[in-house]
Amino acid sequence: MELRVLKYFLAIAREQGITRAADVLHITQPTLSRQIAELEEELGVQLFDRSGRRIRLTDEGILFRRRAMEILDLVERTREEVSEQDERIEGTVSIGCGVLRAFQDLAEIIGRFRETHPLVHFQIHTGNADDVQQRIDQGLLDIALFIEPVAAEPYNYVRFPGKELYGVMLPADSPLAEKSAVTVDDLAGLPLILPSRLNVHSEVMNWFQKAKQPLDIPFTSNLSTNAAMLVVHHLAVAIIALGSQPYADPARLALRPLAPELSETAILAWRRQQPQSRAVKRFIAFAQEEIPKLASDAQLLKK
Repeated sequence: MELRVLKYFLAIAREQGITRAADVLHITQPTLSRQIAELEEELGVQLFDRSGRRIRLTDEGILFRRRAMEILDLVERTREEVSEQDERIEGTVSIGCGVLRAFQDLAEIIGRFRETHPLVHFQIHTGNADDVQQRIDQGLLDIALFIEPVAAEPYNYVRFPGKELYGVMLPADSPLAEKSAVTVDDLAGLPLILPSRLNVHSEVMNWFQKAKQPLDIPFTSNLSTNAAMLVVHHLAVAIIALGSQPYADPARLALRPLAPELSETAILAWRRQQPQSRAVKRFIAFAQEEIPKLASDAQLLKK
């Protein structure tokens, strides 16, 4: 299987037609058709449904498209990394993360790093913890920003100071928005949206142990953005990491911490014994120096 053929396949998937893809690729239609037929024969599956006016991906084709994009992205990153010049640091640092309070700290660190290394490009992939962990384990990401609890044994990591507070996301007109914090009893009888990530879900359920009546949980969600839309439509209230909604519109949403407090910490992690480019090594070393300083910086601001 050649990289050239993967590019041919992606062009057809994008253009939804052999003729249009051949024009884009500047090759003949018979040549392109033959290459894709040979690819399907090699894989032993049909990648395209050719029954309509526009060809469409089969289920196998959808999976293969995702893998092809990952392979080509990895090849491009590898090409950039091995071609770095000795006299300067350049290349790509790929970071996977959810939307967390700690990313605001990480953004500041990235900004300071780029002041001295402006040729380094940062590729940010946003997803839930399971998606990010799968990608870093596959070598598709260099670094991950996790909220604990997470199985950290395969990684080296540095822990961020401060807390990732959990709270409730409410419609702005909810009576609970008048409170400074929300208790288990306040949430009694309300439909809830809980985090779907298993470890976090368990932590939240432990917080609800003192609930005096059965919980109503019609929804779970892996990211808080869509949960916010359900909340705005008054379908439920959501338990979220408050840092995941840094720019929530106060005219539509209210964010309140839980009482008693429910919080976790965030870590910046990278796989042990994984080959790294000079750009990635330099950024990790920089982050290891800068992240511990955040605690002292926060203390100075309080004084």
